[in-house]
Amino acid sequence: MADGTASPTPAGSTPPGPGSSTAGAGPGTTAGPGTTSDVQDAYLERRTLRRGSAGPLLLTGLGVAYVVSGDFSGWDAGLSEGGFGGLAVAAALMGLMYTCLVFALAEMAAFLPTAGGGYGFARRALGTWGGFLTGTAILIEYVLAPAAISLFIGEYVESLDLFGLESGWPVYLACFALFIGIHLWGVGEALRFSLAVTAVAVVALVIFAGAALAEFDAGSLDDIPVDEDAFGAGSWLPFGVLGIWAAFPFGMWFFLGVEGVPLAAEEARDPVRTLPRAMAAAMGILLLLALVTFVAACGARGSAAVASTGDPLVEALRPGGEATVWSRIVNYAGLAGLVASFFSLVYAGSRQLFALSRAGYLPRFLSLTSRRKAPYPGLLVPGALGFTLAAWSGDGARMLNVAVFGATISYALMALSHIVLRRREPGLHRPYRTPGGAVTSSVALVLACAALVATFLVDRDAAFIALGVYGVALVYFAVYSRHRLVAAAPEEEFAALAAAEAELARD
Repeated sequence: MADGTASPTPAGSTPPGPGSSTAGAGPGTTAGPGTTSDVQDAYLERRTLRRGSAGPLLLTGLGVAYVVSGDFSGWDAGLSEGGFGGLAVAAALMGLMYTCLVFALAEMAAFLPTAGGGYGFARRALGTWGGFLTGTAILIEYVLAPAAISLFIGEYVESLDLFGLESGWPVYLACFALFIGIHLWGVGEALRFSLAVTAVAVVALVIFAGAALAEFDAGSLDDIPVDEDAFGAGSWLPFGVLGIWAAFPFGMWFFLGVEGVPLAAEEARDPVRTLPRAMAAAMGILLLLALVTFVAACGARGSAAVASTGDPLVEALRPGGEATVWSRIVNYAGLAGLVASFFSLVYAGSRQLFALSRAGYLPRFLSLTSRRKAPYPGLLVPGALGFTLAAWSGDGARMLNVAVFGATISYALMALSHIVLRRREPGLHRPYRTPGGAVTSSVALVLACAALVATFLVDRDAAFIALGVYGVALVYFAVYSRHRLVAAAPEEEFAALAAAEAELARD
């Protein structure tokens, strides 16, 4: 094959199958003299995850955990960009984008259940370059987001006066050390911990909604002053029509990260069945939480009061600015939400790094696993990088904007992958089929591209930082790693199988 992996099996012979040890090269570059199945087996044996560790409940909890911190803070900055009406429309459109994307990913995860997730789907549809572009974008999201959240955890710890600690590098270090330690213990233990913390955060959101709706006043929703110079400005759109577009990145905060559930495919129990169900359930929960949280917070205290406060739910429960029992409960629960998202995003980043490394796109030592089948370099290296960025930068908002930029690139490429696979391989066995087919993923593609452009409206510097990181990664791939891909890696074998079948069909 021209993309640098092993050539597909010649016509007339048996094509390689996923998990076989005869499909091309082992831990070298392409197949050639001296390549043996024993070498390939030894390579993959040191790079295996614990299968069957996650059932549908843990996977659903993982999907919610990725996102839940976004319900507690972050989205409120969108009120300063679009007002209540602008952010409402933006959140609805982003909810539509994520719903369409989740349906598309569920289909691809069912027939390609590997730890590569979105990278694996793009590798199959768009080749090695498409796979690397997608995987790198996902990695930017999952390395930067935990670093930013560690800063927010530090701020919460200080504001709550927990143990007399102040926000700073010791708190960030404790976050990374403690939670990476749990991940190193084992995936089952890690996901159960994540589920427990997520449950606390979700219960707190329900408590918040009940307390806030008791004070709900519809007249408070559109109390942000109107910018008379903005096109289409009014009480519901105080910053005009353009405010809707500028609020896109903040509407994403209600759902950002849910696309990471397929990264647990190799550790899931019966992934073909459980992944689509878990992703749909997680998305349904997140849509409901987003609606209730957003409307209740703005209606209880007013959009102007909660805009860009940093803790909008707590502010919404402070009549006259005075703390209440409910505001204190939500304040503590906000810390639980941050921990849940931090913990699950560390998991997602380690699995994406593991898959890219195992296939040779990144240095191969990063995919080694321990006796407990935890990808320890994939946990420790991003953790060290995230801690360094948090301690050095101190700018959580900027890092999250960089993460959002990477995320939108990956969304567009994953949606495109679904469209390409639907057209190129219509006869492929699909245990789960996306409702609406390619039309659904086309909606996700268009909205992802719109969200990508919107990031330039919010934080142009963050967008260019992400592009700079992207550029360095692409040079590394073009000059070095694309010539050293591991054809025995599951994602590469699936792609080789597809190419071999296409060649047989042409013959």
